[in-house]
Amino acid sequence: MKRHIKTFYTTTALCVGLLCGSFLCTSCEDEKTVDSYLELEDEYQTTFSPTADEAEYRITVRSNRPWQVVKKDSDADWVRPFPDEGEADGIFTLYVDENPTFETRRTELALVVDGEEYPVLLTVDQAAAVPTIQVGDGSGTVSVAAGAGDFTLTSSANVEWTCVVDEAAAEWLSYNGIDEDGVLSFTVTENLGAERTGIVHCVSEAEPSANVDITVVQASNGVILQEDFNWLAYGSATTWETTGETRYDSWTADERGRGWTSSPADASGNPCLYARQGFVKLGKTNYAGDLISPKLSTISGTADVQVTFKACAYVSKGGAKDDNELYVSVLGAGTLEGADEPYIISNYPNSSNMEYGPDYDVWAPELAERTFIIRGATSETQIKFMGGKSYNMTGIGQGKNRIFLDDILVQVISD
Repeated sequence: MKRHIKTFYTTTALCVGLLCGSFLCTSCEDEKTVDSYLELEDEYQTTFSPTADEAEYRITVRSNRPWQVVKKDSDADWVRPFPDEGEADGIFTLYVDENPTFETRRTELALVVDGEEYPVLLTVDQAAAVPTIQVGDGSGTVSVAAGAGDFTLTSSANVEWTCVVDEAAAEWLSYNGIDEDGVLSFTVTENLGAERTGIVHCVSEAEPSANVDITVVQASNGVILQEDFNWLAYGSATTWETTGETRYDSWTADERGRGWTSSPADASGNPCLYARQGFVKLGKTNYAGDLISPKLSTISGTADVQVTFKACAYVSKGGAKDDNELYVSVLGAGTLEGADEPYIISNYPNSSNMEYGPDYDVWAPELAERTFIIRGATSETQIKFMGGKSYNMTGIGQGKNRIFLDDILVQVISD
């Protein structure tokens, strides 16, 4: 549909005629109308809704007369038509600047031909900016080395904001300030314990929707071995469900290549170590199983190390509990200190009867975590965990002493 703007132009013709030998002078005025027009190639492209980012729109005009693009609000300098006039058919571009405010904005422009406005205005409705704080690569996590020192993070924001280190990390993580280019500076102390994390809160009081937290993860100089078994994905996470669990000798070469081993245990000489969903199981009916760590090869000379692990005992689907003894020992150099002989693993999972309720977590540290020390460990030292005192459990207690293990951490200590 064309939207026409009409302008009228008049011409006069003098007609002279001869009729029957007489001269008759007559003036004849013939009014001729010339229809001027202006239309948009896309007649529906009259409303534009850019995001807060800068934008541009190309608009094609069809006309037989000179035309102009006129802003209805002369103060709306965030929208610029270029060119803002033409002689006939032509193209102009609407340039829209980035909106730095947190409010939407609107302006209108008229197309004018021969002094008359096109019937429909061009309307630009631009979205408001979103309050934003971005630190680092935007992932929300940064990893730093174990040693003491400074590190920096880049940042950008469209709000006033500041950094606050969470109180739980304040002893080892400090915020030093931000420079004119938005580079944040931090200091960490040396980490001789396990890997640790601290939270930096990036806070805007005026625009709290922009707030973000950055997790700082510091490695450890003192960790010799840290294992969560998350690379194992067999069977079920439900402890009494044995379908799909996989014996050690059927693990992949890559999985066995991580250095964990197990001894021949049953009558056929097979190990009784089984992989589950991110944890391992020791033993089966009538046979104990063991888990032997890789050598603590990064120790130079001798060192005293602390070993922390999580364990829970086995309960059947119907609620029958196995015996629950766990023995730890050292292979190679080193003397145990502070280890129970044996550990009595008194935390059992829920059976299908849900004895402990739906919110019970058998792996919670206060239930599952145990610790002991090895004095004088070397690069040849290994740690052995065994679910029972003897591999052949026939005639010993119930003959069943299955134990689950997870989250083993070995770190150097200094007294």
